[in-house]
Amino acid sequence: MSALVAAYGLTADNLVAARYGDDAYAMVPKRGGGFFVAMGWCLRGHFSDWNRDSFFSHCGDVAGEDGFKAHVEDALRHKREKAALNRQSTASRRETPWGRAQHAETYAPGIVAYSTCGHGGFHVAPEANARIHPALRASDGWYEEDCAWAAIALAFGELFTALERRSARKTIRNAQPDAYEAIFATTLAPGESHAKDRRAFQAANAANWIVGSAIISDERPGFTEVVASVGDQHQERRRFLIPRGEYEVGRFGFVVDPARYEELPDDAPSAFIGWRRRRKGESLRLSLFLCSQLAALIAS
Repeated sequence: MSALVAAYGLTADNLVAARYGDDAYAMVPKRGGGFFVAMGWCLRGHFSDWNRDSFFSHCGDVAGEDGFKAHVEDALRHKREKAALNRQSTASRRETPWGRAQHAETYAPGIVAYSTCGHGGFHVAPEANARIHPALRASDGWYEEDCAWAAIALAFGELFTALERRSARKTIRNAQPDAYEAIFATTLAPGESHAKDRRAFQAANAANWIVGSAIISDERPGFTEVVASVGDQHQERRRFLIPRGEYEVGRFGFVVDPARYEELPDDAPSAFIGWRRRRKGESLRLSLFLCSQLAALIAS
């Protein structure tokens, strides 16, 4: 296999783009500044034959052209390293926790990745599974592909590319901060772990109203109607009106200050179909209850 080299150019709409093999990338401007990397597949012709519609997905943010080229070169190194690992791909009909497999990729004896029509993950044989850190180890040897797979890459780094190893460490840090801190003997600071930051947010707002749903108000132009509940309990729910210019959702949700924002009474019109149905259902139950009480009085 000859070495792949990335080529760079400009699309018809002046996006910086790159191509190597069947892979193509473009640097797409974001509304708030900066750029994100979009991917294309099996694009033909010259760069000038492509435009924004030729690309899809979101492969990460970059600050500018230097960052974009670094991203592309990193992806190219990953592809070279992955080819050198010589993983074996075969068809498979094995039953997995996510359904019957369609495809299997053997990383090493006893370490196999399975894909199904909907999801997938790894199965690790008992002897190999014993090498995985206890804080991350699955007793049945199955590791789903979104987060749990990272435990395998951490234990068997030689079977993964440098990009995959970095991604695994980042995945553990964000999804399993307690395990990460124990394994690497460190304390994650605010901003270093999504899950740890979420826990801190929930603890700080355990008694506050957190928005669970939001929709543009039909009745009050310029406002967003929201449904909020206290903390993450999702038991009692209340509706509030938030000026649209002030409704900016943070990483973990919008905190409603009842002293600042207008609370809507239960019987006020709602843009939420589910809320309208709920109110109709409650009205129907009340009507049936009153009818039964009236019938009982007549009968007595």
